[in-house]
Amino acid sequence: MATKRDYYEVLGIPRLATVEDIKKAYRRCALEHHPDRNPGNKRAEDKFKEATEAYQVLSNPQQKQLYDQVGHEGLASSGGFSGFQSTAGFGDIFEDIFEDFFGGKGARGRQRPQRGNDLQVRLDISFEEAAFGVEKNIEIPREESCTACKGDGAKPGTTRHTCPTCHGSGEILASSGFFSISRPCNRCQGQGSFVEHPCHDCRGTGRVTVKRQIQTRIPAGVDNGLRLRISGEGEAGARGGPRGDLYVDIHVKPHEFFTREGRDIHCEVPISFVQAALGCEVEVPTLSGATALKVPAGTQTGKIFRLKGKGIVSLNGQGIGDEEVRILVETPTHLSEKQKDMLKQFAELSGEKVNPISNSFVQKAKRLFSK
Repeated sequence: MATKRDYYEVLGIPRLATVEDIKKAYRRCALEHHPDRNPGNKRAEDKFKEATEAYQVLSNPQQKQLYDQVGHEGLASSGGFSGFQSTAGFGDIFEDIFEDFFGGKGARGRQRPQRGNDLQVRLDISFEEAAFGVEKNIEIPREESCTACKGDGAKPGTTRHTCPTCHGSGEILASSGFFSISRPCNRCQGQGSFVEHPCHDCRGTGRVTVKRQIQTRIPAGVDNGLRLRISGEGEAGARGGPRGDLYVDIHVKPHEFFTREGRDIHCEVPISFVQAALGCEVEVPTLSGATALKVPAGTQTGKIFRLKGKGIVSLNGQGIGDEEVRILVETPTHLSEKQKDMLKQFAELSGEKVNPISNSFVQKAKRLFSK
C-alpha cells in the first residue's frame, strides 16, 4: 500500500496555517486538479481526491488535532478518516469553486433578503453646537421601495411571471464530475419570477432614489471627527431586507476665540502693560456669555487663569471641563512723542524692584558668560 503524503504537504501550507489559509489552499488545488478541467487525466483526479481528503481532515478541529499528534496511523486506528468521505459540510467552499466553473454568485446571497447599503454624510456644526448639542435636519438621497409598484417592479395593473427555466424556484441544478450543486437561475437572477412589463417609475428594479430629510439629534460634547450611527436610515434592502444605517461624520467649525482640548477650552485675552502692572478687571468670553476676571497687579504675559465649569460637558453627561484664559500683555505701538518721553522717564525711574524677571535673566546671563 502506497504511503500517504503529509496533508500539509498536499495543500502546500505550513503546520501553523489558519483555517482561512487551509480553505484557500484547498480551493486552489481543487480548481487546478478538478476532473472537469482535466478530463481523462487520472493523475489530476487522484490529486483532487488527495487534496479533498487533506482538507476534510485539516478543516475539522478534532481530526486536525489528532492528525497533528499521531499522523495518518492515529486517524485510522481511531476510526477517523478512512478513504474518500462524504462532502457534507463543504457547501461554502464548493459553492465558491462552482462560481468559477459556472459563473455568478452563490444562490444563498441572491435569494435571501439583503440588507440595504449604509450611507455616509458629513455634517458641519458650530463650536457652540458641538458644546451644547443641537437638532439638525440632514437631507440625503437614498434608494427606497418604489411606491408606484410597491417594490414589485411590475407596471401597475400587471403582475410578475413565473420563470419557465427554474419553474419559480430561483435555482437550477448544476453538475460537475461527481458533484452537484444548485445555483441562481440566470434568467430570473434567482428570484423565481420576471417582469414582462416593467414599472415606469423604477424601470423594473422595485426601488427609486428619493431625497429624505432626517431629523438628527447631535448630543452635547461631540468633537471634531466623531461618527454617529443612525440605525435604519440607510438605503432600503432588496427583496424585503432591512435598511442599512446612516453614518454622520461630525466636522466642528473653528471658533474665533476658543480652541478645545478634551473637555477644556482655551482662550487668549490681551491686556495693556498698564493693566498688567496695576491690575484690572476684564471681561472674558465664555460659552455661556461674558464673565468678569480679576487680573492682579504684576501679571506677566502667558499667565493662565482657570474658570471652573466653563468648559464642555462630556458625551456621557458625567462631568464638565474648564476654561483656561491665557493673558497676553500687549506692547503699545504708534506712540506719540509725549508718550515716548513719559516712558523714558519711567525707565529712568525704574530699578531692580520694578522689573524682577528681566533683572533675574540679566544676572543669570552674566554668570553664564563669565564662566
